[in-house]
Amino acid sequence: MVRLFVFLGNPGKDYASTRHNAGFMLADFLYPDAVYQMKFHSQFMKTGNVFVLRPMTYMNLSGTAVSEAASFYHLTPEEIMVIHDDLELPLGKARLQKDGGLQGHNGLRSIKERLGSSAFYRLRIGIGRPEHGDVRLYVTSPFRKDEQITLSQLFPKLRELLASPERTMEVSVNG
Repeated sequence: MVRLFVFLGNPGKDYASTRHNAGFMLADFLYPDAVYQMKFHSQFMKTGNVFVLRPMTYMNLSGTAVSEAASFYHLTPEEIMVIHDDLELPLGKARLQKDGGLQGHNGLRSIKERLGSSAFYRLRIGIGRPEHGDVRLYVTSPFRKDEQITLSQLFPKLRELLASPERTMEVSVNG
């Protein structure tokens, strides 16, 4: 059973609506009235019997926050779900999986290194891959208006998915 939901992104106004912040954006959608406290180098809250974490360490050091929370609450990797952007999935698609490769995602790499395991759940939010150009610039660039509309159609489906993560593995705006 998942007890810690980790929404990845980068802190600060400069990153607020960027592709790398898809995790933070979903947290804002799911918890619009959230009152976070600063704990574990993160914005942190408890809702019901689960914990919500938004690391403020920047993406590449997310493992620091996750490992501190996991250690404090005695959580195993199997009790953690990391919600993050994914270049390999097209925009409008999301996939839930347990364990698996890191696909070059530095936030996931940091979490795996600090937990000593990759056996955590991942909710991968597709942002697509740029046809040309630098991937680093792409992930830190804002979503276009049409892309924001696609996310606004996807996020309600992800709320349903997170309510019972064992039931569905993939959701899409078109399916």
